[in-house]
Amino acid sequence: MSNENLIEVKNLKKYFPVHGGVLQRLQGWVQAVDDVSFAVRRGECLGLVGESGCGKTTVGRTILRLIPATAGQVLFEGRDVFTLKGDEVKAMRRDMQIIFQDPYSSLDPRMTIGESVGEGLKAHGMTNARQRQEVVVNMLRKVGMEEYHSRRYPHEFSGGQRQRIGIARALATQPKFIVCDEPVSALDVSIQAQVLNILRELQREFHLTYMFIAHNMSVVEHISDRVAVMYVGKIVELTDRATLYRDPQHPYTRALMSAIPIPDPDLKRERITLVGDVPSPLRPPPGCRFHTRCPEVIDRCKVDEPPLIDLGGDHYAACHLRQPQ
Repeated sequence: MSNENLIEVKNLKKYFPVHGGVLQRLQGWVQAVDDVSFAVRRGECLGLVGESGCGKTTVGRTILRLIPATAGQVLFEGRDVFTLKGDEVKAMRRDMQIIFQDPYSSLDPRMTIGESVGEGLKAHGMTNARQRQEVVVNMLRKVGMEEYHSRRYPHEFSGGQRQRIGIARALATQPKFIVCDEPVSALDVSIQAQVLNILRELQREFHLTYMFIAHNMSVVEHISDRVAVMYVGKIVELTDRATLYRDPQHPYTRALMSAIPIPDPDLKRERITLVGDVPSPLRPPPGCRFHTRCPEVIDRCKVDEPPLIDLGGDHYAACHLRQPQ
């Protein structure tokens, strides 16, 4: 892993309009992603974690321009992704791919596996059917499948096999960056380990860069080099994996860590139970968005929004109680 940034996200915002009433007038905006900034280094796996609905998937899809951003910049190898047009967008899509969360709905049931995996190659100019088939078979073998699988249809495969096919499809265009959108959350635990190991091996072989989106802290610990923690559209902590799991600084991160089960009946971790519900991104609370559930809240938290502060050692946290060393 190098220190060079492959992806730079600057002040990214994505708001969704909410309409209501007989005339469907604009009622407000869901602040799914609100002023998020971070970087993904070349060759690393950046984990993006948080509760369901915190904006993780929206960040990933906005970076890839699958949905338009409301504001901000995304730089890929120094070029602003949001200003690209025409053939430039097409070239960018070859280098930036996604593995979807649901292995069942991400494949077209009317297309064979070979057609699905090779579709991206055809779109990017590989018109020779024999060449496409060679690449498809090679990619399928990389994820533990066989050549004859390319002639079958999605309904003939299990969830784990479909997710392997999804990985092969993402790899087919030889991308540099892949968004892994909760790729193991719909799979059995034993299959999860297999898929994670495949992703790790492929990352080393093809020098890939991942952004791994998940809500399972144990999965993120297994695969990530650095981890960013999100809460209601904001990044509240960002650091390397070892530091985060050894010394979390934000109260929300500590609560998430306390929920990780320990595989030893003689060891017990003090559980931090958060009171109340997650605030609505339609009407987020003023100040720190976590203050309504935070066990360490002070008056300032209810008024001032904390910036992402550098605590030293490449460790960032958005909390008024944490000061740089």
